[in-house]
Amino acid sequence: MPLVHHTLPVGPLGNNAYVLACPETREAVVVDPGFEPDTIVGAVRGAGLTVTLILLTHGHYDHVAAVREVRAALGGECRMHAADRAMMDTFNAQGMALGFPPALLPDDMHDLALGRLAIGRQHVDVIHTPGHSPGHVTFVGDGDIWSGDVLFAGSVGRTDLAGGSWLDLERTIRETLFPLGDHVRVHPGHGPETTIGRERRTNPFVGKGALAP
Repeated sequence: MPLVHHTLPVGPLGNNAYVLACPETREAVVVDPGFEPDTIVGAVRGAGLTVTLILLTHGHYDHVAAVREVRAALGGECRMHAADRAMMDTFNAQGMALGFPPALLPDDMHDLALGRLAIGRQHVDVIHTPGHSPGHVTFVGDGDIWSGDVLFAGSVGRTDLAGGSWLDLERTIRETLFPLGDHVRVHPGHGPETTIGRERRTNPFVGKGALAP
């Protein structure tokens, strides 16, 4: 049976938090709990799930600010790619620049390794997708990816923040994500879902015929 996933729109920036669950064991992971911890906790408890991990695609404020509250309520080890750990030193400065209040992170953030990651009897593959941030990762399931702030419907992640790189982002999308196949559904960190095929054909930044900004 494939993973069950719940999309939870949260916060004032159109963020998507996700809950990925094994339908057999009811074990689940929470991806990018950036805002509205009560919404996320309520969705998990309402579905009767047990959280084993909290996974972060990257270290920007709007994707991690609710981690502490979600973890306190649901448990689960929190993991982030090591290359984004340095961003935690400026975590609240990021939020203040966007007009958000300070937030606290867990004291025991763990490194997120690349490769296969079990979710009950199911799994996702963790792949490195830098460009928006140095340690950005994407979670790859069977016909689905959770792409954080790398690839959006009709757009791509910004690269003008600290650690961003247009060259890395373009390479990531064209050489790592597009080869996953046109049928693959893309669940981004903001906005509606899309497909690899749609973005490969029509994305104005990295699609067919696009010019680099």
